[in-house]
Amino acid sequence: MDTHKINNLQIADVPWHRLTTPYGRGTELPQLISNREYGAIADLIEHQSTLWQVTPWVLLFLLRNMHMRSDDITRSELKLYHAVVGALDMENAQADSQKSVESLTMLLDEKYLWPADSDPEEDELEWEEEEARGYDPVAFWSYYDYSYRLLKQALPDFESLLQQHADSEIAESLSELVQKLRKF
Repeated sequence: MDTHKINNLQIADVPWHRLTTPYGRGTELPQLISNREYGAIADLIEHQSTLWQVTPWVLLFLLRNMHMRSDDITRSELKLYHAVVGALDMENAQADSQKSVESLTMLLDEKYLWPADSDPEEDELEWEEEEARGYDPVAFWSYYDYSYRLLKQALPDFESLLQQHADSEIAESLSELVQKLRKF
């Protein structure tokens, strides 16, 4: 992954209004992330085992925030991570990773972004195209691949949280997540 660029990327650097969710654009995601509204975020990054343009970007910032907090995680945040892991095809993830774009930041290239100034009707027409912008096979696979990579990189943080956590429900959820991530 393009670690230097990613480490310096701020949430305001991502053109959320040009990235899609199952319900439209990701414009509200920075505020939802800031407010830690994990249920609402989960609905926008995974739907019916499908990941969206916004998914790896949301994971990048959520996992970065989790790493900085280091000892605080909620059931709703864990549920969000479980939903993404559930959408990933672990057996094929490594074998197919060569089909991804070269770096996560490439997914912010103009050719993958939706138009800045369009209305919902124009967006609907775009979805009716054979291949909506940003959803060609390479880009689409990249949303899964980079989500997988980000979660895999966070495995030590999840393991640390598991060791620290006393709440049985959270510990159980963390244990399940850690087991799934170890299988990657």
